[in-house]
Amino acid sequence: MNSKKAIQLLIILFCISCNDQSKKESPSVEADVVIYGGTSAAVIAAVQAKKMGKSVVVVSPDKHLGGLSSSGLGYTDTGNKSVIGGLAREFYQRIYEYYQEPSTWKWQNKESYGNIGQGTPAIDGEHRTMWIFEPHIAENVFEDMIREYDIEVYRDAYLNRKTGVRKTGNRISFITTESGLKFKAKVFIDATYEGDLMASAGVSYTVGRESCDTYNEQWNGVQPEVFHHSHHFGDFGISPYKVPGNPESGLLKGISPEAPGHKCDGDHRIQAYCFRVCMTRVKENRVPFEKPEGYAPEQYELLVRLYDKGWDETFNKFDPVPNLKTDTNNHGPFSTDYIGMNYEYPEASYQRRKEIVKAHETYQKGLFYFMATDPRIPEEVRKKFGQWGLAKDEFADNGHWPYQIYVREARRMIGQYVMTEHEILGKKPVHDPIGMGSYTMDSHNVQRYVTRKGNVQNEGDIGVHPEAPYRISLGAILPQKKECSNLIVPVAVSSSHIAFGSIRMEPVFMILGQSAATIAVMAIEHKKAIVQDLEYGSLRKRLEADKQVLEPASSEKH
Repeated sequence: MNSKKAIQLLIILFCISCNDQSKKESPSVEADVVIYGGTSAAVIAAVQAKKMGKSVVVVSPDKHLGGLSSSGLGYTDTGNKSVIGGLAREFYQRIYEYYQEPSTWKWQNKESYGNIGQGTPAIDGEHRTMWIFEPHIAENVFEDMIREYDIEVYRDAYLNRKTGVRKTGNRISFITTESGLKFKAKVFIDATYEGDLMASAGVSYTVGRESCDTYNEQWNGVQPEVFHHSHHFGDFGISPYKVPGNPESGLLKGISPEAPGHKCDGDHRIQAYCFRVCMTRVKENRVPFEKPEGYAPEQYELLVRLYDKGWDETFNKFDPVPNLKTDTNNHGPFSTDYIGMNYEYPEASYQRRKEIVKAHETYQKGLFYFMATDPRIPEEVRKKFGQWGLAKDEFADNGHWPYQIYVREARRMIGQYVMTEHEILGKKPVHDPIGMGSYTMDSHNVQRYVTRKGNVQNEGDIGVHPEAPYRISLGAILPQKKECSNLIVPVAVSSSHIAFGSIRMEPVFMILGQSAATIAVMAIEHKKAIVQDLEYGSLRKRLEADKQVLEPASSEKH
């Protein structure tokens, strides 16, 4: 064999060896704690783990961190802000510091800002917190935290949900992304809205509404003809048919042909999603509403019929955030919630989820364009709506549209302890709190159907306010030990549908994210890293030392 052929053979053998090696071993990253998700809870959990001296990696399917907190939900659902402590409170303190800088006030001066918050002033000078903010300011705060604590983040990294979770017994050994990158850890945290890691790890969960009988609740399950807010068609007597009063013409899109179900029945349905859109009327910063691809004006016929009946609460949830912008939320019988179009989402493939999100985006963009341009909208409303547009200085790399759809509910774990309305309403004590909540048990509409009288109606919108802040159990974020002993789930928490309606607020997710990381680190320090075996007394001491609020003020106790 001549030297040239010998060299070629060596090259071939070397390549074969490399290929065989790549098949055997995927690239891997190892840390004490691996957090899957890009939500506010994910960032806070990472900071807490790092503060406690452990190595941590965030594996985020999102490019932009912070979830809804940095994606339009700036009009914070605080509830009773006294129970928001620890790193969650620090987040709002950092927001406050940003707004102390004159350069932050680009489109209005600080003195002209109305200081209106949700049940609380937006700016609390005494405690140096700010509860209302612009999306990009929130993202800045999360990125500041990531940078200051030198946290390693892998973005656009999607868990391989089919084969990407490797377990040894009841422990996760490693997870693998769709790109083939492997992550090893002693403890894993699932901080996604969807509970993807939890589900892929074989942990029990549920989707939809339980029956009232499941946990002996009053407000779970189907709740026809129960109207706690103004998000229903009431007595307007609006026809659901394409040709009013003519069933043979067919139903308008989005109206179910099925009966809603009997009161308190369980079902597969989940509360509606929408985008929390940041709008402005400042001409220099306004992007006018454009007709989206796939625009279908017939989708909005119910809104026309509402206006014809005299309804007009169009601008009731254009909630003000600084710099003459809004956090615009769903409001009324027909609004930005795309009711009934998200049932597949929790269990859907990534591709199908993208399609569902895109359909929501098209619906909502189309709604704004319709309201600003269609002559069937009352002229006064149409002209006023047309003065609004998307904020040019928000979500610049996404067409000024929010990055994250509002996943109000997806999978919910069935863990060591299930939070129900009894704990939320103070009827059942929690003896091992890891944080507190206080917001109304708030479920958005779940379905749109035809009543027995032949009119259109919405169902599922429930709002029941607890008399006092409530404790959230340690067991609500821990899987059953037999199913997984080194996983913590602070977002897709173990709770009933209606209890989750209160727990699902962004400050609470941050609180639970911090507690999850504390549990992870302490479990590691106890050598076995079995999260269910951690002694509560020692955990409580550490949580309190880190300024988590675990008990209501004495004046608020039941």
